[in-house]
Amino acid sequence: MSMSKLLSPPPTSPPGPALSRLPCRRVAPPPVLPFPFPLRRLTSRRVFATSCSSSDSEHAPSASSTALAGAGDDLSAGVTQEREGALPFVQLSSGIVLRTEEQSLLGDHAPAPAPASAASSFALLDELNGGCREDDHLGETPAYPAAMNALYAACLAGNATEQLWNFTWPAAVAVLHPASILPVAVLGFFTKLVVFAAGPLVGELISSLPRIPAYRSLAAIQTAAHLVSVATITYAFAVHRAAAASLLLRPWFAVLVASTAVDRLACVALGIIAERDFVVQLAGAGRPVALAKANATLSRVDLLCETVGASIFALLLSKNNPLTCIKLSCVISLCALPLLIFLCGEMNRLADGIFDHSENTTSHAEKTSSFSIRKTVEEAVATVRNGWSEYMRQPVLPASLAYVFVCFNVALAPGALMTTFLIHQGVRPSVIGAFGGSSGAVGILATFATARLVKELGILKAGAAGLIAQSALLGAAVVVYLTGAVSRRAGALFAFLGLIVASRAGHMAYSAIGLQVVQTGNPASKAKLIGATEIAVASLAELAMMAVAVVASDASHFGALAALSATAVTAAAGMYCRWLANPSDELRRIFPS
Repeated sequence: MSMSKLLSPPPTSPPGPALSRLPCRRVAPPPVLPFPFPLRRLTSRRVFATSCSSSDSEHAPSASSTALAGAGDDLSAGVTQEREGALPFVQLSSGIVLRTEEQSLLGDHAPAPAPASAASSFALLDELNGGCREDDHLGETPAYPAAMNALYAACLAGNATEQLWNFTWPAAVAVLHPASILPVAVLGFFTKLVVFAAGPLVGELISSLPRIPAYRSLAAIQTAAHLVSVATITYAFAVHRAAAASLLLRPWFAVLVASTAVDRLACVALGIIAERDFVVQLAGAGRPVALAKANATLSRVDLLCETVGASIFALLLSKNNPLTCIKLSCVISLCALPLLIFLCGEMNRLADGIFDHSENTTSHAEKTSSFSIRKTVEEAVATVRNGWSEYMRQPVLPASLAYVFVCFNVALAPGALMTTFLIHQGVRPSVIGAFGGSSGAVGILATFATARLVKELGILKAGAAGLIAQSALLGAAVVVYLTGAVSRRAGALFAFLGLIVASRAGHMAYSAIGLQVVQTGNPASKAKLIGATEIAVASLAELAMMAVAVVASDASHFGALAALSATAVTAAAGMYCRWLANPSDELRRIFPS
């Protein structure tokens, strides 16, 4: 039996003696066929019996009008008067069923409603369609849209200075010894080591502190680390330049390692607060579309800053030496700090002060009331162990591990090693800047294409597509490099760099998709702890690659680093696809589509 027949009103018969009406009174209705679905008592004025689709084709008034036009006179005949114990039905060709309030709520002496006309049904459907559109619009809108815009502006100010710094300091350190990548590799190695060891502790610490003061303090600490690094590098340029091995034994190099590690830790903590706390709270609970849009916007802001930072770096390096470039970068960081502090407070004000307190004020008070070094160490060890335990138990662990494998790619990406390699190859500053800027621009375009990709394939399959594309393009780049033509012909160099730039589309697609997969698969109470541990594990991957770079300190060994980077991304794609091919019940529950 078709659904339209099931939902049709019972056939009416001519009134007989049992159905005669007394004046102003209603008698019991005739028996009706049992309804095949359980009915609940209605309390609202009108209830949609079907779900409202978010697609425009299902909401368009023209579509409803077309369906109703074919109904003809059945529309007016399909609307019956409400009677006690029975529900009226409107039989529409589009399959939409409207249930109105029960007649018994009007009282015994209330006049019965008149049969609905086709025009009134049109108005009713338009009203209901408008309500569905309004609900969809609310689901796509953040809970605090003005505060979300302030967060975007704060991330823009912070990321712009960070990206510019990431280009300038490797160039300055590379000039100290132009024949080796060892100083840059050692700095990267110890930086990743500190993040790996202290990542879970940082996640726990920022969860126990008031969030706005913590964010402002971390921004100030990061700027102070930039100042110390600039002072150290300036001193290194002033003294006699020695061999690369002896540079590592100088006291100023140890200070540079410490300041770089502090800068990186502050950057990690700021990212955790923004991506795992601020954006989730401002998007609002139960608004996955708003959260996805906010994540995509943050990715675009970061990539825009990468593009602008690379362009500014190329402009500065073409007119100044690397030491002057790093000094100007530090000045920009100092100028951006007051703006960052102001925007952070403005975001909290526009969000009605939801970030005024920490998430764990009670536990923090208990910790500060009975402080002891031994207890602090024990709690730190317990926090690290708990972070690793929660990370390994998360239901979307393969997606997170795939991101970790992608982080092994430290050579075939815009970064310290690539910048150092290009400088050693004698590449012009304009080409270096164009490489970094085009990588960011492709990433920005990828964030727009990712939404279409998710719509066509679903969020999990879209992540797999991003990883496969990245691994294929990086493999082609390695083949071009291993032919040996990169150092001899400009065309081969541009093809090598072009393939890396194109691979950034797949990288950014999976970065955005993987972030939302991890956000969706983990509870909010454990988000920052798991996020900090994930960053620590990713730093372990980068740490391993930096150790290889330290061993292969000569620039001629860059091909081995490139091959290892491409292999790691291929392994990430294989592991992720295997996870999707054998989904667990928990994965089906979290991502039913």
